[in-house]
Amino acid sequence: MHLYGTQAINEQGHLTIGGTDSVELAKEYGTPLYVYDIQLFRDRAKAFQKTFEDEGIGYQVAYASKAFSSIAIYQVAAEENLSLDVVSAGELYTAIKSGFPKEKIHFHGNNKSKAELRMAFEEEIGCIVVDNFYEIELLKDLSEQLKKPMNILLRVTPGIEAHTHDYITTGQEDSKFGFDLNNGQTDRAFEETYQHEFLNVLGLHCHIGSQIFDTAAFRLAAEKLVGRMAEWKKEYGYECSVLNLGGGFGIRYTAEDEPLEPSVYVKEMIQVVKQTSAAADFAIPEIWIEPGRSLVGDAGTTLYTIGSMKEVPGIRKYAAVDGGMSDNIRPALYEAKYSSMIANKAHETATEQYTIAGKCCESGDKLIEQAELPVAEPGDILSIFCTGAYGYSMASNYNRIARPAVIFAENGDHQLVVKRETNDDLIMNDMSYKKQVKS
Repeated sequence: MHLYGTQAINEQGHLTIGGTDSVELAKEYGTPLYVYDIQLFRDRAKAFQKTFEDEGIGYQVAYASKAFSSIAIYQVAAEENLSLDVVSAGELYTAIKSGFPKEKIHFHGNNKSKAELRMAFEEEIGCIVVDNFYEIELLKDLSEQLKKPMNILLRVTPGIEAHTHDYITTGQEDSKFGFDLNNGQTDRAFEETYQHEFLNVLGLHCHIGSQIFDTAAFRLAAEKLVGRMAEWKKEYGYECSVLNLGGGFGIRYTAEDEPLEPSVYVKEMIQVVKQTSAAADFAIPEIWIEPGRSLVGDAGTTLYTIGSMKEVPGIRKYAAVDGGMSDNIRPALYEAKYSSMIANKAHETATEQYTIAGKCCESGDKLIEQAELPVAEPGDILSIFCTGAYGYSMASNYNRIARPAVIFAENGDHQLVVKRETNDDLIMNDMSYKKQVKS
């Protein structure tokens, strides 16, 4: 069984995370429970940053916080000198409340409201990633009303299809995101913004997809975008200073996944940017990236308690847990695959195959189709690995199931960073119905 980060197996045969016994965490906080290996998050952040520094390139590594957003993770990101990618007023508000440096916040989104953009101006954040012409008009109006400047990047779709799932591919021409690089939209967006009194065009942004295992698409995107910025320098005399190549770096969910080390992605990007810039007589821009999953994905483990068991003779054995699609929608949404371990039987040999079923009233609520495990029993603690990205952040109250708590584990200690929801939380915003009586 592959272990991640600081995970280990102790003398009791229990899985440990960040030096803490996962079985004891389940007893103390209940299940389902998200547990984050914070040292792994820190190590990943440093690995991305070190590669840029070794290559002598100006950079920003922005945590793409849609993967997992909370006050505590933003505070850790700030400790690691990361920038921050937010995509809504809620994420921006959380960042502000966490004390994150506002000048290092980048605001994304394909349909930002006027209220959200006003909030970004009033909080004086570092950058807005502009997605469409409607947004350009909103930005012009707001900046002129408020008399406030704003750095912007123009998000483009470079016409590149990364080898990933259709639902998480974003760089192709037919995308809801960004200006098309090939049909004149990107040039028009630049012409409408680069001379504006309050809008400062830093450069271009693209995001070509998620869970990408090779560097070819990143190299091609970098080449295309640098080439376009070099053309603008020749035609308009305007030199962009930033190239943001997004995120999407893959992680290892199962044995079939073969991701690259963070340094490999970054070195490839830097190499092609240097080459393309030199060929076009263009100053090497700062390179910004936006890792999300690759920072928190395999740092997160979800702990469940096994409940009912069912065998369909000759077909399969089911082991049901006390969570499911309400805390991890990815298997039902796009057939995401995971690996697992019985945390209290971590030393035991896998002799059985189970389908791990969730408790939601949906036949498709299956977290793992074929989990190789020791003999499972009700009360066992099942750990599912690599749930740190898009687990908590996409969790719901479907079936009125309360969302789990979140624990940070590090250096043999742990702390509660998000409380478990209660039944009272579930009805907090409900209003009573008052029957209307006809007079």
